[in-house]
Amino acid sequence: MKVLDSSAFINEYHADDDTATIPLVREELTDESGYRFDAMEGAGMRIHIPDAETVERVERAARETGDLAALSETDVRLIATTFELDATLVTDDYAMQNVAERLDVAVDVIARDGIEEQRDWRFQCAGCGREFDENKDRCPICGSGLARKNPS
Repeated sequence: MKVLDSSAFINEYHADDDTATIPLVREELTDESGYRFDAMEGAGMRIHIPDAETVERVERAARETGDLAALSETDVRLIATTFELDATLVTDDYAMQNVAERLDVAVDVIARDGIEEQRDWRFQCAGCGREFDENKDRCPICGSGLARKNPS
């Protein structure tokens, strides 16, 4: 089974496997991509709502990798759905791919190259330059904002 992100509908992704998605994806789609969603739903695409516990598990994994701030509610719920259905996530979103990798969730990419390695992001203060493992609203030392930094 393939779980489809909005990019699958936008890029006219075709799967021979059964497909699934979540209702929030439809809200992101306009024009022809929305019609593709409706047509696939009418043809039997499964609409799934993940359990709150699974959503929390995905959020914990995203916090660990440093990707939580880059993920929307839709992104988190898509990864949770893919995890629950033991399916393959279809997306071009790098942050989603990174978190999926952390959870051992298979990913198919559509129009871009997939990620080459899983990363645990670090966060650097724009003011004092200190680095932190977790994202915070402000630097606890000087109060400046933090930016995501590639760990390599």
